Amino acid sequence: VQLQASGGGLVQAGGSLRLSCAASGRTFSRSAMGWFRQAPGKEREIVAAISRSGLSTYYADSVKGRFTASRDNAKNTVYLQMNNLKPEETAVYYCAADPQAILTSVPKFATSYDYWGQGTLVTVSS
Repeated sequence: VQLQASGGGLVQAGGSLRLSCAASGRTFSRSAMGWFRQAPGKEREIVAAISRSGLSTYYADSVKGRFTASRDNAKNTVYLQMNNLKPEETAVYYCAADPQAILTSVPKFATSYDYWGQGTLVTVSS
């Protein structure tokens, strides 16, 4: 599986962005997908995860109610809608795939994911 994240950019605090992650390969629909971010000088952290079918999701407490993960298996694409962005959310955002996930699984740990995109930079100005 190859992953290509896009949609990052510069946005003012309170603004919105939608990230996309396009996957190649035939395992996308059998993969749980995750979104992670890594700010300068900080460890990579989970933002959201979505199950193979899209029916189950997980969100970090810090983004609940503001971020929404979704997927379109017909387009081999997963999305992360981010609303009301905060300056401290400036980071490189990564998508990742776990092709070993069971149907309802929403893996929360980076070690669960086998494939990673290259990341897209989100900069939130104050």
